[in-house]
Amino acid sequence: MKIVVAGADGLLGHEVVRVCAGYGDEVIETDVAKDFRCLDITDMDATLAFLEAEKPHWLVNCAAYTDVDGCEDREDLAYELNAKGPGYLAQACSKSGTMLLHISSDYVFDGEKPEPYTEEDPTNPLSVYGKSKLAGEEAIRQCIKDFIIVRPQWLFGPNGKNFVSTVLGIARERASINVVNDQRGSPTYSKDLARAIRALIEQDARGIFHVCNRGSASWYDLAKKALELAELETRVVPVSTSEFVRPAVRPKNSILSTKRFTETTQKLMPLWQISLQLYIKEYLFEYRKSGQA
Repeated sequence: MKIVVAGADGLLGHEVVRVCAGYGDEVIETDVAKDFRCLDITDMDATLAFLEAEKPHWLVNCAAYTDVDGCEDREDLAYELNAKGPGYLAQACSKSGTMLLHISSDYVFDGEKPEPYTEEDPTNPLSVYGKSKLAGEEAIRQCIKDFIIVRPQWLFGPNGKNFVSTVLGIARERASINVVNDQRGSPTYSKDLARAIRALIEQDARGIFHVCNRGSASWYDLAKKALELAELETRVVPVSTSEFVRPAVRPKNSILSTKRFTETTQKLMPLWQISLQLYIKEYLFEYRKSGQA
């Protein structure tokens, strides 16, 4: 199978490339970053020409503007990359006969539902980031009928900045850190998500899928567990969202139901605690290898 990965230099894109290559797929890594074949998702003509030349079976779009707070100040950039870009990709895929798998976000929900969100639940994003990601979903649905949209959440893993790596870095410099304790979600390992994406492609699935690790946590729970596994003694102080003011509003409960994914692929996502342990081991190995320990 021939697969183009857009945003291959990112946290998720890197793992999608690795997983698909492990399956024997012919993977074309693209990004706007140096040392990658350039694929600018905001340039539909160039994207179409690229797809018509390469003739891939699938395009996996991991490219996005993911700075949630930064989106509040750069709304234009957020919509260019997260909304218009996916729409252009959908048009290019439609014209070239390429299947599209697009990565969205749990932030399309407002977090007011007490139970896990299903794919059928109404959306109501609170932030510019969430609104731009929802606009990207809508642009795809308006253009093509056959697609996969994956909504993950709380991503952590190697090859990119994320909450866990940030907390570990700060913990080495401070005696205590304040972490929000009234927002809940499901921490998700980038390697698990990449394998799930490949499973959906293998099943030739269609539609929207919620994909995250099993179990739920608050940001406080996640930080505390990460420091425990890394054997760091920094104290984690739980605070409320109102005490930890940030530019973008986050949903209080964005836990996602993965029932549809499991029924479609017959695969069960791992518990986040187990995957976090694997990531921390990898993180510590790289940290010590770099001579920082």
